[in-house]
Amino acid sequence: MRMGVGPGAAAFVLALSFGAEAVARGWGVGLPVVFSMFAFSGSAQFTLLTTLAGGSAVAAVISAVLINARYLVMSVALNNSLEGGRISRAIQAQALCDASFVVAHRNNGGYDIVRLIGASVPQWVLWSSGTAVGALTSPSPDLMHQLGLDVAFPAFFLILAIDELRRSKRALTAALLGATIAAGLLFVTTPSYALLGAIAAALIGVLPQKEGDPV
Repeated sequence: MRMGVGPGAAAFVLALSFGAEAVARGWGVGLPVVFSMFAFSGSAQFTLLTTLAGGSAVAAVISAVLINARYLVMSVALNNSLEGGRISRAIQAQALCDASFVVAHRNNGGYDIVRLIGASVPQWVLWSSGTAVGALTSPSPDLMHQLGLDVAFPAFFLILAIDELRRSKRALTAALLGATIAAGLLFVTTPSYALLGAIAAALIGVLPQKEGDPV
């Protein structure tokens, strides 16, 4: 659980923005908090929030689902580490989130499920409570920027990434390749598409690997 406090603190800051923005768009106070408690996904929640403002509900839901499609791949990687019957495994998998997925990763390629669940608990609590505080206080974006809180969330993910890169040569190779792809695409397209193209570097994970090599 201690390993989830850092990312959870960053999630709290991001949740402040979500709660405030949701209230500004007419969601009220209760709905954003309930949404955070059950969805527990910053990317999907912000996507739904912004898409609803300029499109249909169907388009908003589809966008939110697509942005979370990464969890399908992550759950496949997690599958062999889960224990028990189908219901038990499904319950354990509900703790899957980005930061917990990273901290639960073992050098042998498996995942520590106890660590996964433990790291997710404080993140869920802080994400939900951050949404509530943001909805009730509605801090301005300018204040968040002046305090430097708008960079807290990406900063924590950078720390998690650095820890992963130290343990895995393959992860380091993928990171360098992704950075190269993104840098090249920035000359011909927008940052969002460059970032999307950089994901192709993750395909290095499907290459065969010698036994005993770091994952």
